[in-house]
Amino acid sequence: MSREQRGPNEKLGAVLALAGISNAGLARRVNDLGAQRGLTLRYDKTSVARWVSKGMVPQGAAPHLIAAAIGQKLGRPVPLHEIGLADADPAPEVGLAFPRDVGQAVKSATELYRLDLAGRRAGSGGIWQSLAGSFAVSAYATPASRWLITPADSSVAREAHSAEESGAPLKVGHSDVQKLREAAEDARRWDSKYGGGDWRSSMVPECLRVEAAPLLLGSYSDEVGRALFGASAELTRLAGWMAFDTGQQEAAQRYYIQALRLARAAADVPLGGYVLASMSLQATYRGFGDEGVDLAQAALERNRGLATARTMSFFRLVEARAHARAGDAQAAGAALKAAEGWLERSREGDNDPSWLGFYSYDRFAADAAECYRDLKAPRQVRRFTEQALSKPTEEFVRSHGLRLVVSAVAELESGNLDAACEQGVRAVEVAGRISSARTTEYVKDLLHRLEPYGDEPRVVELRERARPLLMAPA
Repeated sequence: MSREQRGPNEKLGAVLALAGISNAGLARRVNDLGAQRGLTLRYDKTSVARWVSKGMVPQGAAPHLIAAAIGQKLGRPVPLHEIGLADADPAPEVGLAFPRDVGQAVKSATELYRLDLAGRRAGSGGIWQSLAGSFAVSAYATPASRWLITPADSSVAREAHSAEESGAPLKVGHSDVQKLREAAEDARRWDSKYGGGDWRSSMVPECLRVEAAPLLLGSYSDEVGRALFGASAELTRLAGWMAFDTGQQEAAQRYYIQALRLARAAADVPLGGYVLASMSLQATYRGFGDEGVDLAQAALERNRGLATARTMSFFRLVEARAHARAGDAQAAGAALKAAEGWLERSREGDNDPSWLGFYSYDRFAADAAECYRDLKAPRQVRRFTEQALSKPTEEFVRSHGLRLVVSAVAELESGNLDAACEQGVRAVEVAGRISSARTTEYVKDLLHRLEPYGDEPRVVELRERARPLLMAPA
């Protein structure tokens, strides 16, 4: 359905011309983006002609899909007002800003927290479905550069002079901050064990709205404020990581940007680096290896001489992942060697941040295996995967499942079909116990690689075991 504007939509016509997209091309792109979100759209060149020449405004998710489709071609985010569709919904702007002013940073973050809850309560996927396909790696450019230039605000003390939200202004203390840190620790544990889509993990956005937002809008000293911004940044990054794990890339991107801004207000450079590393992993996962390298190197640059050896090791490992996805074997190998060297230098008594508790040699080996998978070096994949799987743990169930899939791919590329299927069956069993779209995607990739052997009994068995997993709702 569409509603009519007054006169032609000249803005949309001009941007289409700038992007070099035909009416038929835009219709095809919008339909494809909709299909990625389970939407059945049947727009054609006539539909687009009506949008441009008659000013018709498509309803539902379509305006956001139009902006996303054009943005993909231009290589940058395209706001609705640029294409004459600003009246459709302002939501795509929320969470993408990286304000210089601390007060505006609080406003940007709390607006995002409110938006997410509204989206999750909607009956058909909420706002994140309407933002389908709106991830644009270029949206990370300004946040990363501003963080590199100024990784800490001069002061974050705040005095609330009037009632905000509901109730009187809130005086924030260290006990309030500690509650947020405890919530972050619980969320990290649930996420690792049950996946980002588990109902316990999905409580993080509500915690941000109900707990963190009122605190950020309250009154606090500079000292308490730094701690508050740091705890809020941790929770916001976690919300982004969980969204990433469940396939909500557009939500993850907005959370990451706000988490980086909050880390800057906290003057916590290692935490800011961790957020940049998360951005890098997302960019790499989406196929933007070069941009992933830039983000990982931004994390490294500001942390030289500040972060612990274990933290630097993780940042170099993330850099290696990006180099491998970009196909640069030499750079990936150098980054892996550096990551291993930093890890060997780390000591038990180092003051490592709590959010790095997941990182050990097992995790290093697992990511090294994925680097060599991308570089098509199965012998190295097998070597590192064996090390990564040597100590299975119930604490990091999702990670264990991902390692099993990588192991299966290595066995397949080494010509060991039976071993590949055996590892695949184990991976499917693990994937069935967690809620992780990322793990499901890894299983799908393995099944795709097995298609040439489709009639083999072991492959048929694996496919049947995976069927319930692949048919489960996202």
